[in-house]
Amino acid sequence: MAHDTRRRRARVAFAAAATVALVTAGCSSGSSSSSSSAQAGASSRGPITFVTGKDNSNVWAPTIAKWNSAHPNEKVTLKEQTDQADQQHDDIVQHMQAKDPSYDIVTVDVVWTAEFAAKGWLVPLKGQFAMDTSKLLKPTVVAATYNNTLYAAPFASDGGLLYYRKDLVPTPPKTLDEMWSKCSIAKSKNMGCYAGQFSKYEGLTVNAAEAINTAGGKIVDDQGKPTVDSQESRKGLQMLADHYKNGDIPKEAITFQEEQGRQAFEAGKLLFLRNWPYVYNLAKTDGSSVVKDKFGVAPLPGLSGPGASSLGGHSEGISVYSKHKATAFDFLKFIEEDAQQKFFMEKGSLAPVVASIYDDAALVAKYPYLPTLKTSIENAVPRPVTPYYPAVTTAIQDNAYPAIKGDKTVDQAIKDMQAAIKSATSGG
Repeated sequence: MAHDTRRRRARVAFAAAATVALVTAGCSSGSSSSSSSAQAGASSRGPITFVTGKDNSNVWAPTIAKWNSAHPNEKVTLKEQTDQADQQHDDIVQHMQAKDPSYDIVTVDVVWTAEFAAKGWLVPLKGQFAMDTSKLLKPTVVAATYNNTLYAAPFASDGGLLYYRKDLVPTPPKTLDEMWSKCSIAKSKNMGCYAGQFSKYEGLTVNAAEAINTAGGKIVDDQGKPTVDSQESRKGLQMLADHYKNGDIPKEAITFQEEQGRQAFEAGKLLFLRNWPYVYNLAKTDGSSVVKDKFGVAPLPGLSGPGASSLGGHSEGISVYSKHKATAFDFLKFIEEDAQQKFFMEKGSLAPVVASIYDDAALVAKYPYLPTLKTSIENAVPRPVTPYYPAVTTAIQDNAYPAIKGDKTVDQAIKDMQAAIKSATSGG
């Protein structure tokens, strides 16, 4: 175990060092060449390639076919990556480092925006590439922005939701205190009370950030400097540690990722579950679900109202190395249109970035969780916006995990988290 830990720390240190080197290159000597690359092909039109993760929702082939039928001289070719986010990230990094012009548009996870922008790989969406974002949900625009400049077009959003057993709790809790007070009901039914995603992976960063942000803390400031060492952050993380210790969070939940939590909820083993919108349709339709008609969906509870969900989702960025940027930009505007956004919603259960779609009466009748999801996204907070995100998220996981388990005090975990983030973001 110790050997594994040393190797992991070595990898993290290497990743942080590599990120520092690349970001430095992108921000200094590479800045002028990136600016030059961003202008090359700015007015050019022609065939382009759209790069995205595996299309599990089956939305891209028909969307691209629709575009291609209307733009025969500017056809889009779909290049699917794997369904693993880390591999998608590394694939884009490799092609950008190689200045590959065949990656015209790349799908950017909301936590990659700062890194890719700082490296000078994405065309700033301003000037002739300025986009009208007035109809979009503000958090999705913020997540695609770095240093006050939009670098990608929001495509699909995501926000955390509270799934609850409405047969046992007819009125969903609006505050955290209300939710924890209901745990006596769970205990009387011999079931777990609350679970999120507490395994040591990106989901833990999401959940820890939500607890810290909801309590009023902040992991980094607007300049990417660590600010997590605060009493508010301690309060948020302590809440998770306390309720894990007293059993409100069942012990097995420390191993839960999204799917383990979903399966436990569908099996009737949880009173409350924090998860993403994709759970709704599955919990309603899975043959093994025993809660099909017994659950409701509510915003994540906070101290006095809705809590701060971590923002999920993806945007689309134009590579500075694309030779046909005018076509790429028009394709970005195309996927922001209401028709495409509604199609993504209905076909793939993807959370729209266009605000008005959440108020579409026909869609709400069919997908009643939409207004709740809108509330979640409107109150969402992006995870730390920093070019050093890979090292920052590791620092969060390395300290939140032992704190929740009780292997490290919350006070020490917060101090260590601050120090690790400071080291990662300063290159020290």
